[in-house]
Amino acid sequence: MSLRSTLRYSRPRLGALVSRVRALVAGFALFFAAGAIGTAGAVAIDQPLEFENERQEEQYYRLVQKLRCTVCQSETIYESGAQLAADMRERVYEMTVNGRSEEEIISYMTRRYGDYVLYKPPFQLNTALLWVSPFLLLIIGGVTWLQVVRRRQSAETELTESERRALERFRRGDS
Repeated sequence: MSLRSTLRYSRPRLGALVSRVRALVAGFALFFAAGAIGTAGAVAIDQPLEFENERQEEQYYRLVQKLRCTVCQSETIYESGAQLAADMRERVYEMTVNGRSEEEIISYMTRRYGDYVLYKPPFQLNTALLWVSPFLLLIIGGVTWLQVVRRRQSAETELTESERRALERFRRGDS
């Protein structure tokens, strides 16, 4: 087979390969562009904030670092890029500028979103298991460990005379 006939047969395959590579490159470009746009949007959610005094600014930043994002669940509303967190930050800002105290703002947020919005939920009847469970698990683990140790010690009892003779025969290789 000549080079010309080889090229003639491989051109359709080459064209399909080129189109696949182009599609793959375009897909990667779209993926990275979407990631960059999403990140830029998450960073630019908030406007620069202006406070009347330093006490308000300190209160605002203290609160947004105390309140949990109910969407992200592992981030504060200060860290989160979620739209709900942005809305919560905005509401905290408005209430702070309007002269509400920290307790009033926390009370409003817990009424609206529940105790889950607090990183340190209060000790109440409905959260008692949450607070007590680490200690219960520690006690249960300690009791279990003690039982295992006691069983091992009781298993190491003295052998009877017939058991000792059988063990000695086994060690020597006698049947």
